[in-house]
Amino acid sequence: MPDRAKILLVDDREENLIALEAILSSLDLVPVRARSGEEALKALLNTEFALILLDVRMPGMDGFETAAHIKRRERTRNIPIIFLTVADSAPDYAFRGYAAGAVDYLTKPFDPWVLRAKVSVFAELYNMNKRLAEQAAMLRERLGHELPAGVGDQGAVLPELSRRLTAVEEELARVRELAGKSKDQSLSVPLTDLADRVTQLRAGFDALS
Repeated sequence: MPDRAKILLVDDREENLIALEAILSSLDLVPVRARSGEEALKALLNTEFALILLDVRMPGMDGFETAAHIKRRERTRNIPIIFLTVADSAPDYAFRGYAAGAVDYLTKPFDPWVLRAKVSVFAELYNMNKRLAEQAAMLRERLGHELPAGVGDQGAVLPELSRRLTAVEEELARVRELAGKSKDQSLSVPLTDLADRVTQLRAGFDALS
């Protein structure tokens, strides 16, 4: 079984972190707290996250500066970021958020159902990417060995790989349907990228089999 997706919650106020954890408690993921931008960057050094929920207004290093550091790092630049801030924030905050690399921007108080739905889809995408990477590695190994028919364990491996790839394709279809119902445009790019990778993997497998 794959590890549960981890979500980084970044906010300087304890009550906000508690509220976020309560909202996400029904999802099968692991929330990790950070009370500042500095703490968030330290957490990102050793832990892989599916998504970052990042408060804009924080003392010291604010959300925009924190996001800039995250996007400059090769290891973390592709982690999706959803900015969270209060409704009376400056009018240009949303623009600055997207310019900083955020995939979405929500104002407080936000609808818990909306936030939970968005986090759920990004966690699903993360898990699918992990499984897809595993299948791709397995396929590359098969192609690299180029075993002739009937030699070694290729006869047992290929049906198992086909089964796993079919499961990924079915899950991708389900996530795309869920994203379509939510009408969340921020998901279109990662979903298209993931679909292209699945298509390429299927083509490689068909060539092998």
